[in-house]
Amino acid sequence: MTAKLKGKVALVAGGTRGAGRGIAVELGAAGATVYVTGRTTRAHQSEYGRPETIEETGELVSAAGGRGIAVQVDHLVPEQVEALVARIRAEEGKLDILVNDIWGGEHLTEWDKPVWEHSLDKGLHMLRLAIDTHFITAHYALALMIEKPGGLLVEMTDGTAEYNATHYRLCPYYDLVKTGTNRMAWAHAKDLARHGATSVSVSPGWMRSEMMLDNYGVKEENWRDATKVQPHFAISETPRFTGRGVAALAADPDRKRWNGQSLSSFQLAKAYDLTDLDGTRPDCWRYLAEVQEPGRPADETGYR
Repeated sequence: MTAKLKGKVALVAGGTRGAGRGIAVELGAAGATVYVTGRTTRAHQSEYGRPETIEETGELVSAAGGRGIAVQVDHLVPEQVEALVARIRAEEGKLDILVNDIWGGEHLTEWDKPVWEHSLDKGLHMLRLAIDTHFITAHYALALMIEKPGGLLVEMTDGTAEYNATHYRLCPYYDLVKTGTNRMAWAHAKDLARHGATSVSVSPGWMRSEMMLDNYGVKEENWRDATKVQPHFAISETPRFTGRGVAALAADPDRKRWNGQSLSSFQLAKAYDLTDLDGTRPDCWRYLAEVQEPGRPADETGYR
């Protein structure tokens, strides 16, 4: 992927950690200039309460071969997003790639509770974090992106449209935001196609984010130790796996064939002949449907 995106300008909105960080790094590895936004900096920690910072992500982008630019932005505040896009316009004159990965709602989710038992305040805040932020960002950023044909919008979610259509995501608010993001990408595709741009939604599989590794008390280097507690964790993947897929999609001159589609990290890896950092290609969503959900013993054979 080296230099395939040289000269391209990307905005990874919500790139502090997880998939956003993985995507930002891989865009950088392909030579892109990447603006990385989030609320947590070395001087300020957001309500999310995690230690990762946007400065770290920016430095990782630059170390990978790109140019990382960290900007503190609360994407719930339209004025801050407007100022961010104005800065990108002034400094770069264009925007080629928008990755909408703003989230931060895990700590608000009350699993297995119906709407009448779930905290209303937490639920509504979750909707704001996952829906309002994406629309606010799209409002300002896409107006710049469509000034030149060939732009790419990636809406990040959890679960493909096919999977989410038949699976309740165990919380009414979580279910709505993750299915809604897929639909959002589909809707934007209708408008962006007229401007020669492409819109897709992308879902990682069971991602070994910083939070997930902490939850199991492991590091990336010894992540398989977590399978002693949860054997199905064997199908997990790094954030960079999704990142490689998004970077390949951004570098594909024929990417418009994907317009409006809901894609998984595995689908992108298969289409572009990519692997995760360990050389494998985990197919998480098929594994969930065929192994974990039917209650079969954990066995990644044939799924990586």
